Amino acid sequence: MALKKDSNSLGSEWEKSQNEDSSPIDFNNLDNKKEIESQLLEVSKGDDNENGFLDFGFNQSILNSLKNKGYKNPTPIQKAAIPELMLGRDLLGQAQTGTGKTAAFALPLIEKLTDNKELNAKVLVMTPTRELATQVADSFKSYSSESSNFKTVAIYGGTDYRNQISALKRKVDVVVGTPGRIMDHIRQGTFKIKDINCLVLDEADEMLNMGFLEDIEWIIDQLPENKQMVLFSATMPSEIRNIAKKYLNDPAEILIKSVKKETQLISQKFLYVQRHHKLDALKRILELKNEGVIIFVRTKLLTTSIAEALENSGHSVAVLNGDIPQNQRENTVDRLKKGFIDILVATDVAARGLDVERIKLVVNYDFPFDKETYTHRIGRTGRAGRSGEAILFVNQREKHFLRNLENSTRTKIEEINIPSNKLINEKRMEKLIENVNESSLAKDENEENKALIIDVLDNLKEKYSMDDSNIAMSAINLVIGNKSFFVNEDDSWIHKQNNNDRNRSNRNSNNRLRNSNRRNNYQNDSFETYKFNFGKFDGVRVANIISSICNSTNINGRSIGKIQIFNDYSLVDLPRDLHTETKNKLKKIKVRN
Repeated sequence: MALKKDSNSLGSEWEKSQNEDSSPIDFNNLDNKKEIESQLLEVSKGDDNENGFLDFGFNQSILNSLKNKGYKNPTPIQKAAIPELMLGRDLLGQAQTGTGKTAAFALPLIEKLTDNKELNAKVLVMTPTRELATQVADSFKSYSSESSNFKTVAIYGGTDYRNQISALKRKVDVVVGTPGRIMDHIRQGTFKIKDINCLVLDEADEMLNMGFLEDIEWIIDQLPENKQMVLFSATMPSEIRNIAKKYLNDPAEILIKSVKKETQLISQKFLYVQRHHKLDALKRILELKNEGVIIFVRTKLLTTSIAEALENSGHSVAVLNGDIPQNQRENTVDRLKKGFIDILVATDVAARGLDVERIKLVVNYDFPFDKETYTHRIGRTGRAGRSGEAILFVNQREKHFLRNLENSTRTKIEEINIPSNKLINEKRMEKLIENVNESSLAKDENEENKALIIDVLDNLKEKYSMDDSNIAMSAINLVIGNKSFFVNEDDSWIHKQNNNDRNRSNRNSNNRLRNSNRRNNYQNDSFETYKFNFGKFDGVRVANIISSICNSTNINGRSIGKIQIFNDYSLVDLPRDLHTETKNKLKKIKVRN
Protein backbone atom coordinates (compact mmCIF):
# COMPACT_ATOMS: atom_id res chain seq x y z
CA MET A 1 0.00 0.00 0.00
CA ALA A 2 1.56 3.28 -1.07
CA LEU A 3 0.80 6.35 0.95
CA LYS A 4 -0.97 9.09 -0.94
CA LYS A 5 1.04 12.18 -1.78
CA ASP A 6 -1.72 14.64 -0.96
CA SER A 7 -5.05 14.76 0.80
CA ASN A 8 -7.12 15.15 -2.38
CA SER A 9 -6.57 11.56 -3.59
CA LEU A 10 -9.20 9.87 -1.49
CA GLY A 11 -10.26 7.03 -3.78
CA SER A 12 -10.94 6.89 -7.52
CA GLU A 13 -14.11 4.85 -6.98
CA TRP A 14 -15.86 7.76 -5.29
CA GLU A 15 -18.14 10.28 -6.95
CA LYS A 16 -16.31 13.57 -7.63
CA SER A 17 -19.12 15.72 -9.01
CA GLN A 18 -18.91 19.44 -8.14
CA ASN A 19 -21.44 20.67 -5.61
CA GLU A 20 -22.11 24.41 -5.76
CA ASP A 21 -24.13 24.53 -2.53
CA SER A 22 -21.72 25.60 0.25
CA SER A 23 -24.20 25.09 3.09
CA PRO A 24 -23.40 22.54 5.83
CA ILE A 25 -24.17 18.88 5.10
CA ASP A 26 -27.33 17.56 6.75
CA PHE A 27 -26.75 13.85 7.39
CA ASN A 28 -30.29 13.35 8.62
CA ASN A 29 -32.00 14.60 5.45
CA LEU A 30 -29.61 13.46 2.70
CA ASP A 31 -30.26 9.90 1.61
CA ASN A 32 -27.99 9.85 -1.42
CA LYS A 33 -24.60 8.62 -0.25
CA LYS A 34 -22.84 9.82 -3.37
CA GLU A 35 -24.10 13.32 -2.74
CA ILE A 36 -22.67 13.20 0.79
CA GLU A 37 -19.38 11.85 -0.50
CA SER A 38 -19.18 14.58 -3.12
CA GLN A 39 -19.61 17.34 -0.55
CA LEU A 40 -17.10 15.78 1.85
CA LEU A 41 -14.52 15.44 -0.89
CA GLU A 42 -14.86 19.13 -1.68
CA VAL A 43 -14.23 19.94 2.00
CA SER A 44 -11.07 17.82 2.00
CA LYS A 45 -9.34 19.86 -0.70
CA GLY A 46 -6.20 21.68 0.33
CA ASP A 47 -7.33 25.27 -0.22
CA ASP A 48 -8.34 27.31 2.82
CA ASN A 49 -12.06 27.31 3.37
CA GLU A 50 -13.74 30.52 4.52
CA ASN A 51 -16.33 28.56 6.50
CA GLY A 52 -13.66 26.62 8.40
CA PHE A 53 -15.24 23.65 10.14
CA LEU A 54 -18.81 24.50 9.06
CA ASP A 55 -18.72 22.52 5.82
CA PHE A 56 -17.99 19.21 7.56
CA GLY A 57 -21.61 19.12 8.72
CA PHE A 58 -20.85 19.05 12.43
CA ASN A 59 -23.76 19.67 14.79
CA GLN A 60 -24.04 23.03 16.50
CA SER A 61 -22.73 21.82 19.86
CA ILE A 62 -19.40 20.77 18.28
CA LEU A 63 -19.18 24.04 16.34
CA ASN A 64 -19.76 25.96 19.57
CA SER A 65 -16.97 24.02 21.30
CA LEU A 66 -14.56 24.73 18.43
CA LYS A 67 -15.48 28.39 18.49
CA ASN A 68 -14.82 28.56 22.24
CA LYS A 69 -11.39 27.00 21.71
CA GLY A 70 -10.57 29.54 19.00
CA TYR A 71 -10.42 27.01 16.15
CA LYS A 72 -11.09 28.69 12.80
CA ASN A 73 -9.69 26.56 9.96
CA PRO A 74 -8.87 22.83 9.90
CA THR A 75 -5.26 21.71 9.53
CA PRO A 76 -4.17 19.57 6.52
CA ILE A 77 -4.54 16.30 8.45
CA GLN A 78 -8.03 17.34 9.59
CA LYS A 79 -9.08 18.30 6.05
CA ALA A 80 -7.94 14.92 4.78
CA ALA A 81 -9.09 12.63 7.60
CA ILE A 82 -12.43 14.03 8.78
CA PRO A 83 -14.35 13.36 5.51
CA GLU A 84 -13.05 9.77 5.43
CA LEU A 85 -14.03 9.07 9.03
CA MET A 86 -17.44 10.71 8.63
CA LEU A 87 -18.13 8.15 5.92
CA GLY A 88 -17.08 5.29 8.19
CA ARG A 89 -13.92 4.25 6.32
CA ASP A 90 -10.90 2.68 7.97
CA LEU A 91 -7.93 5.04 7.92
CA LEU A 92 -4.14 4.78 7.94
CA GLY A 93 -2.56 8.17 8.61
CA GLN A 94 1.00 9.37 8.94
CA ALA A 95 1.53 12.77 10.56
CA GLN A 96 3.99 14.30 13.00
CA THR A 97 3.14 15.52 16.49
CA GLY A 98 1.45 18.90 16.74
CA THR A 99 -0.39 18.61 13.40
CA GLY A 100 -3.87 18.39 14.95
CA LYS A 101 -4.48 14.68 14.43
CA THR A 102 -6.34 14.26 17.74
CA ALA A 103 -9.08 16.58 16.50
CA ALA A 104 -8.92 14.81 13.12
CA PHE A 105 -10.31 11.59 14.63
CA ALA A 106 -12.10 12.97 17.71
CA LEU A 107 -14.45 15.42 15.95
CA PRO A 108 -16.08 12.99 13.48
CA LEU A 109 -16.40 10.32 16.18
CA ILE A 110 -18.11 12.76 18.56
CA GLU A 111 -20.46 13.75 15.73
CA LYS A 112 -21.52 10.12 15.34
CA LEU A 113 -21.92 9.52 19.06
CA THR A 114 -23.70 12.72 20.11
CA ASP A 115 -27.18 11.21 19.95
CA ASN A 116 -26.17 7.86 21.45
CA LYS A 117 -28.31 7.00 24.51
CA GLU A 118 -27.19 3.39 25.01
CA LEU A 119 -24.91 2.06 27.71
CA ASN A 120 -21.32 0.86 27.19
CA ALA A 121 -18.53 2.39 25.17
CA LYS A 122 -18.70 2.83 21.41
CA VAL A 123 -15.15 4.10 20.76
CA LEU A 124 -11.82 2.84 22.14
CA VAL A 125 -8.64 4.91 21.74
CA MET A 126 -5.28 3.33 22.62
CA THR A 127 -2.21 5.44 23.37
CA PRO A 128 1.35 4.47 24.37
CA THR A 129 1.64 6.61 27.53
CA ARG A 130 -0.46 7.80 30.46
CA GLU A 131 0.28 11.41 29.58
CA LEU A 132 -1.02 11.02 26.04
CA ALA A 133 -4.09 9.12 27.26
CA THR A 134 -4.92 12.02 29.58
CA GLN A 135 -4.33 14.54 26.80
CA VAL A 136 -6.52 12.71 24.28
CA ALA A 137 -9.30 12.24 26.85
CA ASP A 138 -9.16 15.94 27.71
CA SER A 139 -9.45 16.77 24.00
CA PHE A 140 -12.57 14.60 23.64
CA LYS A 141 -14.05 16.31 26.70
CA SER A 142 -13.33 19.81 25.40
CA TYR A 143 -14.67 19.10 21.90
CA SER A 144 -17.86 17.62 23.39
CA SER A 145 -18.22 20.19 26.19
CA GLU A 146 -21.37 21.66 24.59
CA SER A 147 -22.91 18.21 24.00
CA SER A 148 -25.23 16.85 26.66
CA ASN A 149 -24.98 13.28 27.89
CA PHE A 150 -21.53 12.66 26.36
CA LYS A 151 -19.00 10.81 28.54
CA THR A 152 -15.26 10.16 28.07
CA VAL A 153 -13.19 8.03 30.47
CA ALA A 154 -9.41 7.60 30.66
CA ILE A 155 -8.00 4.34 32.05
CA TYR A 156 -4.30 3.73 32.67
CA GLY A 157 -1.94 2.35 35.28
CA GLY A 158 -0.85 4.23 38.37
CA THR A 159 -4.35 5.41 39.30
CA ASP A 160 -7.15 3.93 41.40
CA TYR A 161 -8.53 0.79 39.75
CA ARG A 162 -11.85 0.97 41.62
CA ASN A 163 -12.63 4.47 40.38
CA GLN A 164 -12.08 3.28 36.82
CA ILE A 165 -14.43 0.33 37.35
CA SER A 166 -17.08 2.67 38.72
CA ALA A 167 -16.70 5.01 35.73
CA LEU A 168 -16.93 2.14 33.22
CA LYS A 169 -20.17 0.87 34.80
CA ARG A 170 -21.92 4.11 33.88
CA LYS A 171 -22.78 5.28 30.36
CA VAL A 172 -19.52 5.83 28.47
CA ASP A 173 -19.13 6.95 24.87
CA VAL A 174 -15.32 6.99 24.56
CA VAL A 175 -12.67 5.08 26.48
CA VAL A 176 -9.05 6.26 26.16
CA GLY A 177 -6.31 4.16 27.70
CA THR A 178 -2.96 2.42 27.59
CA PRO A 179 -2.77 -1.21 26.36
CA GLY A 180 -1.85 -2.76 29.72
CA ARG A 181 -4.71 -1.29 31.70
CA ILE A 182 -7.20 -1.89 28.87
CA MET A 183 -6.21 -5.57 28.87
CA ASP A 184 -6.67 -5.76 32.65
CA HIS A 185 -10.22 -4.41 32.48
CA ILE A 186 -11.18 -6.67 29.56
CA ARG A 187 -9.87 -9.77 31.36
CA GLN A 188 -11.64 -8.80 34.59
CA GLY A 189 -14.87 -8.20 32.70
CA THR A 190 -15.09 -4.62 33.98
CA PHE A 191 -14.81 -3.15 30.47
CA LYS A 192 -17.75 -4.24 28.29
CA ILE A 193 -16.49 -4.18 24.70
CA LYS A 194 -19.36 -5.80 22.79
CA ASP A 195 -20.62 -2.41 21.52
CA ILE A 196 -17.24 -1.04 20.40
CA ASN A 197 -17.66 0.04 16.78
CA CYS A 198 -14.45 2.06 16.36
CA LEU A 199 -10.84 1.50 17.47
CA VAL A 200 -8.19 4.24 17.23
CA LEU A 201 -4.48 3.49 17.60
CA ASP A 202 -2.74 6.80 18.32
CA GLU A 203 1.07 7.08 18.09
CA ALA A 204 1.17 3.46 16.90
CA ASP A 205 4.93 3.49 16.19
CA GLU A 206 5.67 4.52 19.78
CA MET A 207 3.47 1.70 21.10
CA LEU A 208 5.54 -0.76 19.07
CA ASN A 209 8.80 0.79 20.33
CA MET A 210 7.56 0.23 23.88
CA GLY A 211 6.87 -3.45 23.20
CA PHE A 212 3.07 -3.34 23.03
CA LEU A 213 2.64 -5.24 19.74
CA GLU A 214 1.33 -8.48 21.30
CA ASP A 215 -0.96 -6.55 23.66
CA ILE A 216 -2.40 -4.53 20.77
CA GLU A 217 -3.11 -7.62 18.69
CA TRP A 218 -4.70 -9.39 21.68
CA ILE A 219 -7.03 -6.43 22.30
CA ILE A 220 -7.98 -6.15 18.61
CA ASP A 221 -8.85 -9.86 18.55
CA GLN A 222 -11.20 -9.43 21.53
CA LEU A 223 -13.17 -6.59 19.94
CA PRO A 224 -16.19 -7.07 17.64
CA GLU A 225 -15.17 -7.99 14.12
CA ASN A 226 -17.36 -5.38 12.45
CA LYS A 227 -15.74 -2.12 13.51
CA GLN A 228 -14.09 0.96 12.05
CA MET A 229 -10.31 1.15 12.61
CA VAL A 230 -8.14 4.26 12.64
CA LEU A 231 -4.34 4.06 12.86
CA PHE A 232 -2.15 7.14 13.24
CA SER A 233 1.64 6.99 13.32
CA ALA A 234 4.47 9.53 13.07
CA THR A 235 6.57 6.99 11.13
CA MET A 236 5.59 4.01 9.03
CA PRO A 237 7.86 1.02 9.81
CA SER A 238 7.12 -2.43 8.42
CA GLU A 239 5.40 -3.51 11.65
CA ILE A 240 2.81 -0.75 11.28
CA ARG A 241 2.26 -1.77 7.66
CA ASN A 242 1.72 -5.36 8.76
CA ILE A 243 -0.90 -4.34 11.35
CA ALA A 244 -2.68 -2.22 8.74
CA LYS A 245 -2.64 -5.04 6.20
CA LYS A 246 -3.90 -7.57 8.75
CA TYR A 247 -6.68 -5.57 10.42
CA LEU A 248 -7.70 -2.55 8.31
CA ASN A 249 -10.35 -2.97 5.60
CA ASP A 250 -9.56 -1.03 2.39
CA PRO A 251 -8.28 1.95 4.41
CA ALA A 252 -8.00 5.51 3.20
CA GLU A 253 -4.30 6.36 3.34
CA ILE A 254 -3.12 9.86 4.19
CA LEU A 255 0.41 11.21 4.39
CA ILE A 256 1.05 14.67 5.77
CA LYS A 257 4.76 15.08 5.14
CA SER A 258 5.18 18.22 7.20
CA VAL A 259 3.34 21.24 8.41
CA LYS A 260 5.54 24.16 7.40
CA LYS A 261 3.48 26.75 9.27
CA GLU A 262 3.89 24.85 12.55
CA THR A 263 7.63 24.34 12.02
CA GLN A 264 8.18 27.99 11.24
CA LEU A 265 6.46 29.00 14.46
CA ILE A 266 9.20 27.27 16.49
CA SER A 267 12.41 29.29 16.56
CA GLN A 268 15.14 26.61 16.75
CA LYS A 269 18.51 27.69 18.18
CA PHE A 270 21.61 26.14 19.71
CA LEU A 271 24.51 27.29 21.82
CA TYR A 272 27.93 25.80 22.46
CA VAL A 273 28.60 25.09 26.12
CA GLN A 274 31.01 22.74 27.88
CA ARG A 275 29.59 20.27 30.39
CA HIS A 276 30.89 21.97 33.54
CA HIS A 277 29.27 25.26 32.45
CA LYS A 278 25.86 23.89 31.42
CA LEU A 279 24.04 24.77 34.64
CA ASP A 280 25.49 28.31 34.61
CA ALA A 281 24.43 28.69 30.98
CA LEU A 282 20.92 27.46 31.82
CA LYS A 283 20.53 29.99 34.62
CA ARG A 284 21.58 32.77 32.23
CA ILE A 285 19.05 31.61 29.62
CA LEU A 286 16.33 31.67 32.27
CA GLU A 287 17.26 35.26 33.13
CA LEU A 288 15.83 36.22 29.74
CA LYS A 289 12.82 33.89 29.66
CA ASN A 290 11.57 32.02 32.73
CA GLU A 291 7.80 31.59 32.39
CA GLY A 292 6.41 28.53 30.63
CA VAL A 293 9.66 26.56 30.20
CA ILE A 294 10.36 22.82 29.86
CA ILE A 295 13.95 21.63 30.36
CA PHE A 296 14.65 18.15 28.98
CA VAL A 297 17.42 16.08 30.57
CA ARG A 298 18.51 12.50 30.11
CA THR A 299 18.28 10.99 33.62
CA LYS A 300 15.89 11.06 36.56
CA LEU A 301 18.70 12.03 38.93
CA LEU A 302 19.51 15.09 36.86
CA THR A 303 15.91 16.33 36.94
CA THR A 304 16.12 16.57 40.73
CA SER A 305 19.55 18.19 40.95
CA ILE A 306 18.76 20.84 38.31
CA ALA A 307 15.37 21.60 39.86
CA GLU A 308 16.97 22.12 43.28
CA ALA A 309 19.62 24.43 41.82
CA LEU A 310 17.01 26.53 39.99
CA GLU A 311 14.76 26.65 43.03
CA ASN A 312 17.68 28.01 45.10
CA SER A 313 18.02 30.73 42.47
CA GLY A 314 14.44 31.81 43.08
CA HIS A 315 12.62 30.05 40.24
CA SER A 316 9.28 28.23 40.54
CA VAL A 317 10.23 24.68 39.46
CA ALA A 318 8.79 21.15 39.41
CA VAL A 319 10.08 17.74 38.31
CA LEU A 320 8.49 15.23 35.94
CA ASN A 321 10.04 11.78 35.50
CA GLY A 322 9.16 8.09 35.60
CA ASP A 323 9.55 7.83 39.39
CA ILE A 324 6.87 10.43 40.09
CA PRO A 325 3.50 8.79 40.99
CA GLN A 326 0.83 9.27 38.35
CA ASN A 327 -1.50 11.39 40.49
CA GLN A 328 1.42 13.68 41.37
CA ARG A 329 2.40 13.94 37.71
CA GLU A 330 -1.14 14.97 36.78
CA ASN A 331 -1.15 17.52 39.59
CA THR A 332 2.19 18.93 38.38
CA VAL A 333 0.91 19.38 34.82
CA ASP A 334 -2.26 21.02 36.13
CA ARG A 335 -0.24 23.47 38.24
CA LEU A 336 1.94 24.25 35.21
CA LYS A 337 -1.18 25.01 33.15
CA LYS A 338 -2.58 27.30 35.86
CA GLY A 339 0.66 29.23 36.30
CA PHE A 340 1.59 28.03 39.79
CA ILE A 341 4.75 26.53 38.25
CA ASP A 342 6.87 28.34 35.66
CA ILE A 343 9.57 25.76 34.89
CA LEU A 344 9.37 21.99 34.43
CA VAL A 345 12.50 19.80 34.46
CA ALA A 346 11.65 16.51 32.78
CA THR A 347 12.93 13.34 31.19
CA ASP A 348 11.52 12.22 27.85
CA VAL A 349 8.54 10.66 29.65
CA ALA A 350 6.98 14.12 29.18
CA ALA A 351 7.87 14.44 25.51
CA ARG A 352 4.61 12.88 24.30
CA GLY A 353 1.10 14.00 25.04
CA LEU A 354 1.97 17.13 27.03
CA ASP A 355 0.12 20.12 25.59
CA VAL A 356 0.29 23.21 27.79
CA GLU A 357 -0.53 26.54 26.20
CA ARG A 358 1.87 28.42 28.50
CA ILE A 359 4.95 26.62 27.16
CA LYS A 360 6.97 29.21 25.23
CA LEU A 361 10.47 27.73 25.56
CA VAL A 362 11.91 24.21 25.38
CA VAL A 363 15.53 23.73 26.50
CA ASN A 364 17.34 20.57 25.38
CA TYR A 365 19.80 20.50 28.29
CA ASP A 366 21.02 17.07 27.16
CA PHE A 367 21.38 16.32 23.47
CA PRO A 368 18.51 14.08 22.23
CA PHE A 369 19.42 10.60 21.03
CA ASP A 370 17.65 10.85 17.67
CA LYS A 371 15.55 13.01 15.38
CA GLU A 372 12.25 11.67 16.72
CA THR A 373 13.15 12.54 20.32
CA TYR A 374 14.18 16.05 19.28
CA THR A 375 10.97 16.54 17.27
CA HIS A 376 8.74 15.42 20.14
CA ARG A 377 10.62 17.56 22.65
CA ILE A 378 10.40 20.82 20.73
CA GLY A 379 6.81 19.94 19.77
CA ARG A 380 5.79 20.82 23.34
CA THR A 381 5.85 24.46 22.18
CA GLY A 382 4.59 26.15 19.02
CA ARG A 383 1.42 24.02 19.00
CA ALA A 384 -1.96 24.87 17.46
CA GLY A 385 -0.75 28.04 15.80
CA ARG A 386 1.16 29.35 18.82
CA SER A 387 4.75 30.56 18.53
CA GLY A 388 7.57 29.05 20.56
CA GLU A 389 11.31 28.75 20.97
CA ALA A 390 13.63 25.76 21.33
CA ILE A 391 17.26 25.95 22.50
CA LEU A 392 19.70 23.04 22.18
CA PHE A 393 22.84 22.75 24.34
CA VAL A 394 25.78 21.39 22.33
CA ASN A 395 29.27 20.56 23.57
CA GLN A 396 32.38 20.09 21.46
CA ARG A 397 31.93 16.33 21.04
CA GLU A 398 28.31 16.75 19.93
CA LYS A 399 29.01 19.01 16.95
CA HIS A 400 28.72 16.20 14.44
CA PHE A 401 25.42 15.16 16.06
CA LEU A 402 24.19 18.70 15.45
CA ARG A 403 25.06 18.49 11.76
CA ASN A 404 23.30 15.13 11.48
CA LEU A 405 20.23 16.58 13.24
CA GLU A 406 20.08 19.53 10.84
CA ASN A 407 20.36 17.18 7.86
CA SER A 408 17.67 14.77 9.09
CA THR A 409 15.21 17.54 9.99
CA ARG A 410 16.17 19.64 6.97
CA THR A 411 16.27 22.65 9.25
CA LYS A 412 19.06 25.12 9.84
CA ILE A 413 19.40 25.60 13.59
CA GLU A 414 20.64 29.09 14.41
CA GLU A 415 23.63 29.54 16.71
CA ILE A 416 23.28 31.93 19.66
CA ASN A 417 25.66 33.00 22.43
CA ILE A 418 25.30 32.44 26.15
CA PRO A 419 23.87 35.66 27.65
CA SER A 420 26.59 37.90 29.08
CA ASN A 421 26.41 40.05 32.21
CA LYS A 422 25.72 43.10 30.06
CA LEU A 423 22.74 41.49 28.30
CA ILE A 424 21.26 40.15 31.54
CA ASN A 425 21.59 43.50 33.29
CA GLU A 426 19.95 45.29 30.37
CA LYS A 427 17.08 42.79 30.54
CA ARG A 428 16.68 43.28 34.30
CA MET A 429 16.58 47.04 33.93
CA GLU A 430 14.08 46.79 31.07
CA LYS A 431 11.86 44.51 33.16
CA LEU A 432 12.00 46.81 36.19
CA ILE A 433 11.02 49.86 34.14
CA GLU A 434 8.20 47.88 32.51
CA ASN A 435 6.83 46.73 35.89
CA VAL A 436 6.93 50.22 37.37
CA ASN A 437 5.18 51.63 34.31
CA GLU A 438 2.46 48.94 34.44
CA SER A 439 1.94 49.65 38.13
CA SER A 440 1.49 53.35 37.44
CA LEU A 441 -1.11 52.66 34.77
CA ALA A 442 -3.03 50.13 36.85
CA LYS A 443 -6.32 51.30 38.34
CA ASP A 444 -6.71 50.40 41.98
CA GLU A 445 -10.36 49.54 42.52
CA ASN A 446 -9.82 49.17 46.27
CA GLU A 447 -10.60 52.59 47.76
CA GLU A 448 -9.15 51.58 51.13
CA ASN A 449 -5.75 50.77 49.58
CA LYS A 450 -5.84 53.97 47.57
CA ALA A 451 -6.51 56.03 50.68
CA LEU A 452 -3.70 54.25 52.53
CA ILE A 453 -1.18 55.08 49.79
CA ILE A 454 -2.19 58.72 49.81
CA ASP A 455 -1.76 58.88 53.61
CA VAL A 456 1.71 57.31 53.35
CA LEU A 457 2.79 59.81 50.71
CA ASP A 458 1.45 62.77 52.71
CA ASN A 459 3.24 61.57 55.85
CA LEU A 460 6.54 61.12 54.01
CA LYS A 461 6.34 64.62 52.59
CA GLU A 462 5.20 66.40 55.78
CA LYS A 463 7.00 64.45 58.52
CA TYR A 464 10.26 63.61 56.70
CA SER A 465 10.34 66.39 54.11
CA MET A 466 10.78 63.88 51.24
CA ASP A 467 10.10 65.02 47.71
CA ASP A 468 8.63 62.87 44.91
CA SER A 469 12.01 61.74 43.56
CA ASN A 470 13.22 60.57 47.00
CA ILE A 471 9.97 58.67 47.58
CA ALA A 472 10.26 56.99 44.17
CA MET A 473 13.90 56.03 44.84
CA SER A 474 12.96 54.50 48.20
CA ALA A 475 10.03 52.56 46.73
CA ILE A 476 12.20 51.07 43.95
CA ASN A 477 14.87 50.21 46.52
CA LEU A 478 12.26 48.24 48.49
CA VAL A 479 11.33 46.32 45.35
CA ILE A 480 14.97 45.50 44.54
CA GLY A 481 15.79 44.36 48.08
CA ASN A 482 19.16 43.99 49.76
CA LYS A 483 20.77 41.88 47.02
CA SER A 484 22.69 43.49 44.19
CA PHE A 485 20.33 44.23 41.34
CA PHE A 486 22.96 43.76 38.62
CA VAL A 487 24.90 40.57 37.85
CA ASN A 488 28.58 40.98 38.71
CA GLU A 489 29.74 37.39 38.25
CA ASP A 490 32.83 36.63 36.21
CA ASP A 491 31.60 35.91 32.67
CA SER A 492 35.00 35.74 30.98
CA TRP A 493 34.47 32.00 30.50
CA ILE A 494 31.71 32.78 27.99
CA HIS A 495 33.99 34.83 25.74
CA LYS A 496 36.87 32.38 26.23
CA GLN A 497 34.65 29.45 25.28
CA ASN A 498 33.43 31.13 22.10
CA ASN A 499 37.03 31.81 21.02
CA ASN A 500 38.10 28.26 21.88
CA ASP A 501 35.22 26.83 19.85
CA ARG A 502 36.25 28.81 16.78
CA ASN A 503 39.92 27.89 17.15
CA ARG A 504 39.15 24.25 17.84
CA SER A 505 36.91 24.09 14.78
CA ASN A 506 39.79 25.29 12.59
CA ARG A 507 42.21 22.79 14.11
CA ASN A 508 39.74 19.94 13.69
CA SER A 509 39.32 20.63 9.99
CA ASN A 510 43.11 20.25 9.52
CA ASN A 511 43.69 17.29 11.84
CA ARG A 512 40.52 15.18 11.45
CA LEU A 513 42.30 12.17 9.94
CA ARG A 514 45.09 12.13 12.54
CA ASN A 515 42.59 12.44 15.39
CA SER A 516 40.55 9.60 13.92
CA ASN A 517 43.57 7.29 13.94
CA ARG A 518 44.41 8.28 17.50
CA ARG A 519 40.85 7.60 18.58
CA ASN A 520 40.90 4.13 17.04
CA ASN A 521 44.16 3.31 18.84
CA TYR A 522 42.76 4.64 22.10
CA GLN A 523 39.67 2.49 21.78
CA ASN A 524 41.76 -0.61 21.19
CA ASP A 525 43.74 0.01 24.39
CA SER A 526 41.00 1.33 26.69
CA PHE A 527 37.82 -0.45 25.59
CA GLU A 528 36.41 -3.90 26.13
CA THR A 529 33.68 -5.46 23.95
CA TYR A 530 30.48 -6.67 25.62
CA LYS A 531 27.91 -8.96 23.98
CA PHE A 532 24.17 -8.41 24.63
CA ASN A 533 21.47 -10.92 23.64
CA PHE A 534 19.23 -8.58 21.66
CA GLY A 535 19.52 -7.36 18.10
CA LYS A 536 17.77 -6.42 14.88
CA PHE A 537 15.14 -9.13 15.27
CA ASP A 538 14.10 -7.40 18.51
CA GLY A 539 13.79 -4.04 16.79
CA VAL A 540 16.70 -2.62 18.78
CA ARG A 541 18.44 0.56 17.64
CA VAL A 542 21.68 2.25 18.71
CA ALA A 543 19.72 4.91 20.62
CA ASN A 544 17.86 2.20 22.59
CA ILE A 545 21.15 0.60 23.70
CA ILE A 546 22.76 3.89 24.74
CA SER A 547 19.63 4.92 26.66
CA SER A 548 19.40 1.59 28.52
CA ILE A 549 23.09 1.59 29.50
CA CYS A 550 23.02 5.20 30.72
CA ASN A 551 19.78 4.78 32.69
CA SER A 552 20.80 1.49 34.30
CA THR A 553 24.43 2.32 35.20
CA ASN A 554 26.67 5.28 35.95
CA ILE A 555 28.29 5.03 32.51
CA ASN A 556 28.27 8.34 30.62
CA GLY A 557 26.90 8.13 27.08
CA ARG A 558 29.97 9.85 25.65
CA SER A 559 32.27 7.14 27.02
CA ILE A 560 30.48 4.39 25.07
CA GLY A 561 32.48 3.24 22.08
CA LYS A 562 31.57 1.35 18.93
CA ILE A 563 28.14 -0.35 18.76
CA GLN A 564 27.38 -3.17 16.30
CA ILE A 565 23.86 -4.58 16.03
CA PHE A 566 23.42 -8.02 14.46
CA ASN A 567 20.27 -10.08 13.93
CA ASP A 568 20.03 -11.65 17.40
CA TYR A 569 22.81 -10.01 19.42
CA SER A 570 24.74 -6.74 19.75
CA LEU A 571 28.38 -5.85 20.48
CA VAL A 572 29.17 -2.73 22.51
CA ASP A 573 32.61 -1.28 23.33
CA LEU A 574 32.69 -0.02 26.94
CA PRO A 575 35.51 1.32 29.14
CA ARG A 576 37.83 -1.46 30.29
CA ASP A 577 38.05 -0.29 33.93
CA LEU A 578 34.39 -0.76 34.92
CA HIS A 579 33.57 -1.60 38.55
CA THR A 580 32.19 -5.05 39.37
CA GLU A 581 28.88 -3.46 40.46
CA THR A 582 28.52 -1.77 37.07
CA LYS A 583 29.28 -5.02 35.24
CA ASN A 584 26.58 -6.81 37.26
CA LYS A 585 24.08 -4.11 36.30
CA LEU A 586 25.01 -4.58 32.63
CA LYS A 587 24.01 -8.25 32.88
CA LYS A 588 20.45 -7.23 33.86
CA ILE A 589 19.91 -4.55 31.24
CA LYS A 590 16.62 -4.61 29.33
CA VAL A 591 16.06 -2.78 26.05
CA ARG A 592 12.53 -1.85 24.89
CA ASN A 593 11.07 -4.01 27.68
